Amino acid sequence: MKKTYQITEYSSFARGKNITGYTYLPNYIFDILEEFILSNKNRDVEALEFMNISVRKGIGKVITAKNYVGIIEIKDGTTIEILPKIYSQEDVTEAKVKKLVMDMLKTLRKSPYKSLQVANVSVDKMNIFEIFIRMFINEVLLIVKKGLKSNYETIESNERVFKGKMKFAQQIKYNYAHKEQSYVEYDEFNTNCPENKLLKSTLLYLYKNTHSLKNKNDIKMLLNSFLEVEKSINYEEDFNRIIAADRNKKDYTTALLWSKIFLMGKSFTSFSGSKIAFVLLFPMENLFESYVAEVLRRNLNKSAYNISIQDKTHHLFDEPNKKFLLKPDIVVKNKKDNNIVILDTKWKLLSGQKSNYGIPQSDMYQMYAYSKKYGAENVILLYPNTERIIVSKPIEFKSKDGISVKVRFIDLFNIKESINQLIIEL
Repeated sequence: MKKTYQITEYSSFARGKNITGYTYLPNYIFDILEEFILSNKNRDVEALEFMNISVRKGIGKVITAKNYVGIIEIKDGTTIEILPKIYSQEDVTEAKVKKLVMDMLKTLRKSPYKSLQVANVSVDKMNIFEIFIRMFINEVLLIVKKGLKSNYETIESNERVFKGKMKFAQQIKYNYAHKEQSYVEYDEFNTNCPENKLLKSTLLYLYKNTHSLKNKNDIKMLLNSFLEVEKSINYEEDFNRIIAADRNKKDYTTALLWSKIFLMGKSFTSFSGSKIAFVLLFPMENLFESYVAEVLRRNLNKSAYNISIQDKTHHLFDEPNKKFLLKPDIVVKNKKDNNIVILDTKWKLLSGQKSNYGIPQSDMYQMYAYSKKYGAENVILLYPNTERIIVSKPIEFKSKDGISVKVRFIDLFNIKESINQLIIEL
């Protein structure tokens, strides 16, 4: 069984060395990962800085994870797993961190992760890749229990018995000397539809790539239900062939979304790498923003407040025409007095040992602009809770022109409590 090498954001791999404070990575795996990073440096991808390479005195080359979490699966089966660097409490286990990542993924808009169910999955014994495989297996199990979808398939073939309609050009070409045969086109009702082809191809792909014996055995069992189904030979074409209006496809929706992830690498960003089999990396800033916004939306009194996510109603400049769109993460408007509160999430680990807690000036400039353009006297910066931040009193910065910027911290393992405390300040 191939090994999983795990680190957290901002932690580093050392090449072929066991060094305190670094995670050991065999030379050849380190070299593959280095090649992967360099091959994506000059590409127009959002994840330009998902990892970086540096040289440290007495240590040599190191690879440091940045603010992306997820998995990188190498073709030999080795898995690199990156978990978020979250405030470390005594009862926070690896399983809890992985479950948190799953919960955050579920809140992403327009994503296939909304149906993630981890209650019955032993996340502590699996890396993220195996967890996703488990999710897909569970979806296909539901489909198989209900019965595979059947559809009419147009078939062209040489037959000894005439059926359907004759294809005259092909008849002349193939059967000039075989008058006993007929080259025909006919419709056949079977399970060989694009949906099932894609599911079968996904099962075959995952059977080769899973390292979990349970996953492998369950996939093998499921494939018995797809014996009469062909593999997909063109993933993109088959996905395009699926008719959106087909009501019978409803049970397939989640499974097909997973198929698109596995077969076409539909993550946040596309990556390249000759020795890389599979990549799913997610920017933590997106996950944090989405998670906080969703929990706030669920817990906010809808009759008292309007909430807008990623608001696009204001620009920094209005003349001669609107320029430089402002897009605060969350805008909350009190229906009673029309007061506006701006909230912006920042996935940055602050520290009480740094000047201004390590809050970047750019964050403050941004909040000042939001306040001015939206007419909001109350704006709040939201950062993740960290073991390096101990706050004896609320953090607030005020300007003489009446603008107040509050800084608040979100405990991701107690997010409802954090959000409810935040709601009190609205």
